[in-house]
Amino acid sequence: MDMLIKGLIIGFSIAAPVGPIGILCIRRTLEHGKRMGFVSGLGAATADALYGFIAGLGLTIVTNFLIGQQDWLHWIGGLFLCYLGINIIASKSSQTAAKAKDGNLLTAYASTFLLTITNPVTILAFLAIFSGLGMATNHTTSQGLLLVIGVFVGSALWWLLLSNIAGIFAKRISDGSLRVINYISGFILLGFGVYALFF
Repeated sequence: MDMLIKGLIIGFSIAAPVGPIGILCIRRTLEHGKRMGFVSGLGAATADALYGFIAGLGLTIVTNFLIGQQDWLHWIGGLFLCYLGINIIASKSSQTAAKAKDGNLLTAYASTFLLTITNPVTILAFLAIFSGLGMATNHTTSQGLLLVIGVFVGSALWWLLLSNIAGIFAKRISDGSLRVINYISGFILLGFGVYALFF
């Protein structure tokens, strides 16, 4: 149970800093509702859990492979962020689109999973945290699995919290304000993408 709690704290802490995924989650919540925002966050939580699994169970072969491919992964993630940013800037927002279709939910989940999984910094963060807390190898397989479950649940809790907070404001935002938010979030995502590609 101790490992589960540690995993919860780690998952929440890894997810909480607001970066491109957080901005995307907030934007989708404002335009399409809380369910869309939360499902978007679950894609990131799944990738966090996968990286937590790799780092927590000491799968060094996989870790070294991912770190070795980080240039390609940065390019894929950067290009995808640029695509999302441009797509958001060009889109016509409307609060009448608040009901998300199941297909859109799957796309939302897959897109944030892809963005998180193509960020090698995530696995390095898990390795640093696990090593710092002496949890990288000093546990049984069952404890490692509890840790990974905790990471997923902790990350999912953050996305649930964020989408609900954003959902409170969604009802008070006019179409004009939503268009401004779309432009701002689109340019921020585009900026993250350009940074990933060239820096």
